[in-house]
Amino acid sequence: MSFTQEYQKKLTTADEAVKVVKSGDRLEYGWCVTTPVALDEALAKRMPDLENIQIHGGIVMRPLAITQIENPADHFTWNSWHMGGLERKWINEGFSFYAPIRYSELPSYYRDCLPGTDVVMMQVAPMDAHGYFNFGPSASHTAAMLEKAKCVIVEVNENMPRCLGGFEEGIHISKVDMIVEGNNPAIDELGGGGAATEVDQAVARLIVDQIPDGACLQLGIGGMPNAVGSLIAESDLKDLGVHTEMYVDAFVDIAKAGKITGAHKNIDRYRQTYAFAAGTKKLYDYLNDNPECMSAPVDYTNSIATISSIDNFISINNAVDVDLYGQISAESSGIRQISGAGGQLDFVMGAYLSKGGKSFVCLSSTFTNKKGETFSRILPTLHNGSVVTDTRSNAHYIVTEYGMANLKGKSTWERAEALINIAHPDFRDQLIKDAETAHIWRRSNK
Repeated sequence: MSFTQEYQKKLTTADEAVKVVKSGDRLEYGWCVTTPVALDEALAKRMPDLENIQIHGGIVMRPLAITQIENPADHFTWNSWHMGGLERKWINEGFSFYAPIRYSELPSYYRDCLPGTDVVMMQVAPMDAHGYFNFGPSASHTAAMLEKAKCVIVEVNENMPRCLGGFEEGIHISKVDMIVEGNNPAIDELGGGGAATEVDQAVARLIVDQIPDGACLQLGIGGMPNAVGSLIAESDLKDLGVHTEMYVDAFVDIAKAGKITGAHKNIDRYRQTYAFAAGTKKLYDYLNDNPECMSAPVDYTNSIATISSIDNFISINNAVDVDLYGQISAESSGIRQISGAGGQLDFVMGAYLSKGGKSFVCLSSTFTNKKGETFSRILPTLHNGSVVTDTRSNAHYIVTEYGMANLKGKSTWERAEALINIAHPDFRDQLIKDAETAHIWRRSNK
């Protein structure tokens, strides 16, 4: 039987495909831009007749039909590997929960820890001449997720970019149970968190000054990493490389400015390596069939051993709060889940262990709430309930618009002094008093 014949044999409608789902099943809903569309709409019609469905997914970028039914918590639970804005809203509605992970370990969870998946439904790129459906910009943990699934349903989207890699970036038709052809919607787009502010630009300038020619970059999502990317694109830096968890629009700008060659990478030379990508159409068009870009599983991209083997590795990520001990929370504020652990700790550790490498965790010195009240992001201790994403022993460079603090090798009083020096001036005196109360302040400091 030819691949085309097998395709036609397995082709069905979304409404027919979701009939395989039964109460008590464990479902996989793809990851980021591969979250299903037609299958989601079809399942929403069935969901009122189902109960105790456990669904895993993450970084959902558009409203899901299954969440629009009456009392979704009575029928399913959404378990997120990484929270986005929609998923934070669903927490308050009672059917969404964060699954704490070390992202680099996620493939091994599927292979070694989690119970088997009953049904996988996800978007893929059209089948190629060799019978493979490409995962688009979401290699991540997808291959591992599919290995033990009882039923695999793929939703073909002609707009899904075909992202090249070399391993674990697609699935063969022989391992697919059902094929659904959706309505080919545009791939979900993710902005960069708005235009860079003056604070973002001030932080970016401090970091770009620390990047040497030939460095290998990892950028997180958000205003500050994007501001760094913009400055790099306008700089005189050359022969940069990319090895990152998430591929974002900033990398496209840097590449098109001629700054990326990958010529000095110790591994995957000349290739931009990433676990998943999300951004604007500009990004998806750039990744599509681009042999320079390497889509790879997250247990490879986020491996500390892999990261640390690359010389001059520069890791740039955001944080919510940092306390005077150097503990970094990048995923929650108190008990309010904002994001997820992702791979930040892996890159913080891997970059430091790299020859010539540096890890930068950036944040604005303050934030202002909806009431117009301003608070310091550098705290005496993290808020009660805040999750420590990066432990104090692993923190390297902390950066605000007021400067940069290298915490490696510093004792508690030295850390307190360095962090207060980059806090907003309006909060420094109070932070000194707090440090004195905590016995981490020398009177000779000031």
